[in-house]
Amino acid sequence: MFETKENMLCASFQFASFTQAFAFMTEVAFAAEKLNHHPNWSNVYNRVEIALTTHDAGNTITEKDRELALTIASIFQTYKQD
Repeated sequence: MFETKENMLCASFQFASFTQAFAFMTEVAFAAEKLNHHPNWSNVYNRVEIALTTHDAGNTITEKDRELALTIASIFQTYKQD
């Protein structure tokens, strides 16, 4: 789901609607706040693009990024369509 690009963990997520994409972002926001590690992201209609890197570590991938990526992947699984 996440892949490494330019010292970031990156992923693209697609949903059935804008409402689902926004609900996903809301859940990710609460999880990120709990971990005190916040994503770089964008949303256009039903798509959410996320890039994770640790600014305090010189914009490189750290365990914080990996942990948040796993959490995001888990949240996304609840939105997957058959």
